Amino acid sequence: MASADGGPMVCHNANFYSNGTRTANVWRHGNPLATPSDVLFLQIFMITLLSQCINFCLRPLGQSSLVSQILGGILFGPSVLGKIKVLSLALFPAKANFLLETIAAFGVMYFFFLMGVKTDPANTFLTERKAVFLALSVFASALVFPTGLSIFMKKYVAMNNILSNALPYIACLQAFTGSAVIACFLSELKILNTDVGRLSLSLAMFGDLIGIFLTLILFSVLGNNGGASVTLIWILLSAFGLILFVAFVLRPLLLWMLVRAQAGNGFNEIYIVSTFALVLVVAFMSELIGQHYVIGPLLFGFAVPEGPPMGSAIISKLETLSGGLFYPTFLAVSGLHTNVFEIELRSIWVVGLIVCCSAVVKIGAVMISGYYINIPRRERLVIGLILNTKGITELVVYNLWKGNKMLSEQEFSLMVLSVILITAIVTPLVRYLYDPSEQYFSLRRSSIQHTKRDAELRVMVCVHNNEHVASMINLVEASYAGIDSPVAFIALVLVELLGRARPLLVAHQSHNILRRTSCNSSHICNALRQYEERNADYVSVQSFTSVSSFSTMYNDVCRIAQDRRANILIMPFHKHWEIGGAADQLNRGIQTLNIKVLERAPCSVGILIDRGIMGSRLSLLTDGYAFNVVVFYIGGADDAEALAYAARMARRENVLVTVARFLIFGEENSKERKRESDLISEYIQAHVGNPRFEVIDKVVRDGIDMSSCIRRIIDYFDLVLVGREHSESALLRGHDQWSECPELGVLGDMLASQDFITKASVLVVQQQRTGGMLVKQATNTPGPNERDQLVLDVPYDEGQKASWSITMDRQ
Repeated sequence: MASADGGPMVCHNANFYSNGTRTANVWRHGNPLATPSDVLFLQIFMITLLSQCINFCLRPLGQSSLVSQILGGILFGPSVLGKIKVLSLALFPAKANFLLETIAAFGVMYFFFLMGVKTDPANTFLTERKAVFLALSVFASALVFPTGLSIFMKKYVAMNNILSNALPYIACLQAFTGSAVIACFLSELKILNTDVGRLSLSLAMFGDLIGIFLTLILFSVLGNNGGASVTLIWILLSAFGLILFVAFVLRPLLLWMLVRAQAGNGFNEIYIVSTFALVLVVAFMSELIGQHYVIGPLLFGFAVPEGPPMGSAIISKLETLSGGLFYPTFLAVSGLHTNVFEIELRSIWVVGLIVCCSAVVKIGAVMISGYYINIPRRERLVIGLILNTKGITELVVYNLWKGNKMLSEQEFSLMVLSVILITAIVTPLVRYLYDPSEQYFSLRRSSIQHTKRDAELRVMVCVHNNEHVASMINLVEASYAGIDSPVAFIALVLVELLGRARPLLVAHQSHNILRRTSCNSSHICNALRQYEERNADYVSVQSFTSVSSFSTMYNDVCRIAQDRRANILIMPFHKHWEIGGAADQLNRGIQTLNIKVLERAPCSVGILIDRGIMGSRLSLLTDGYAFNVVVFYIGGADDAEALAYAARMARRENVLVTVARFLIFGEENSKERKRESDLISEYIQAHVGNPRFEVIDKVVRDGIDMSSCIRRIIDYFDLVLVGREHSESALLRGHDQWSECPELGVLGDMLASQDFITKASVLVVQQQRTGGMLVKQATNTPGPNERDQLVLDVPYDEGQKASWSITMDRQ
């Protein structure tokens, strides 16, 4: 039987939508699959299980999860398992598919609402000129050439009427690049906050401004369905009326909620539930005026104040359910409607030619336009590939066109397969062509040990909260900043990405790479500014802020370290100690960040474990305070870097440095000991006449003897410097079995343990790595005329070119 509109009509009994307690109970010999709710539970479970299995198999090939989720639906659809009638009728009967599609529609609606919440429209209008230039060139090229080709083919190539009428619309849609799709793609590849990721997302967001406007017109034309022009005008006016309603009614209401929440106990449940209900209202209004139901929630999401407390609270409540369950369900439903056996060979090459033309044109437009704004060739290619990514935006449109009879089952299946094919090709290509960590690997020496004695020391510090500011400033002050050897203090404030999709990298001063933005009045920026004013003659301060996820923030850290040519990068430890010895556990994301920075940093790295003394005062080294530093020296490149840093500290008047060298009893004639002795002798010669630099030898038999010695002397010092890794030594055997923090190394982990009671702070140092390996270094003893140059002084590479990067900041 057919319905009035020609679609299938499904009839069922009056108890069909009951809870199944009378007929579906297995103890009463009922069939649990007789009710839609039971079938829905089983459908979602089976689709999720199969999709995860496919994702597990395709992950080694570098595939996106979108491919596996759509394939999971296709396997249950009429293309594969759906051909088995018994299975199809049991798992995916027509009477239950309506409920599954309704759940998927809710998922799409809230997914687009979340993407709107994560987007800051004001920042979209502040997009850099190069992004605007690229976005316009790509959009115009991808709109003109494929559309022109489609009109030509429609006139001269034989095809069915449905495909002929839909081909220009299909060609036009290829020009759109949804920011929601790009953001999900970049997040999955963990390149969202790289230079390429930022520029790609900026292009997509600016393209959304054009896309949303044209989408409103397109849906208005489709909603008019060939009616009078007066009706079309009213549909367009009602669409702009919806925009005004969101901007001037719902936005003030949300701001009122925000003010009430800040004045009370935070953004509580009543505000969140009210916001979720308003999403349903604007979705209904969108359908009422002839637009798609996702348009209203997307516009409403733009109106939500991004970031904490409102934006982050909404995302924390909704993201897992929407992005983890309902969004994959919609992808699977699109796969369920795909039937590859309905596709004709002629339609394949017609649609394939349009899609390929669009892909080539986009890549070509980026390659040509990017050449004139000095973007490297490989990165231009990667950006072009990213802009060809397809996803949920296209699938929503294809499902709408299928429902409006613009696409038949054949054309719809073709377009879904094109989404899978393009994503399957683009994802591994981007993974192969673009590894952001490669740009940080350099053979240029960038460490303290290999810096000239009178050269400027460039120290970069990362600050996560206000407690880190005093510790980092005191460490920089101890590094000896003088007229003869100035210090460049580079500070990066780490802010976790909450309630937004686009990461930010903000420069708080005039900079040749990043746009200038005003420094906010936070305690961190004020402290850095005051420190610079107090030491203006020999200290320069540059401050930045990174707003990103901790899982990818290492890209910003390494990038600033490379651009600013830092000699050492100081990271905070993920635990914070009070002077009394109590430890406060911080975000584990900091620990993950530290590990990734150690693997990729283009310079030496130090992890500071502050046990309270370093952060007790903003300026610890004033008023004649004697600051005692000790280096526990065993051997190896990392210990050599710690020694070089301590030797520089000893040049400051009120810093007293002791080098405690641990020697294994009975190994006096080994080559390693002779090599280390030559190195230490060089530093002793360089500090002849300096009473603040002292070297003492501690002869020990094993690790237990060394640990006891450390415990006896450590409380005489305020700061301990130790290398992260050491050559294989009998002194460390057995200690590595109890390591809790691998980023600190064996000795650093022991000193940072809560069981090791001491007041001294610890700085664990790792010398610059290149491609995961130590920079090859010589240890030849200097000649008599090289006494003031410490171990392979290397001139600074002032000719290094800065990256082309685009940066999105907020004023």
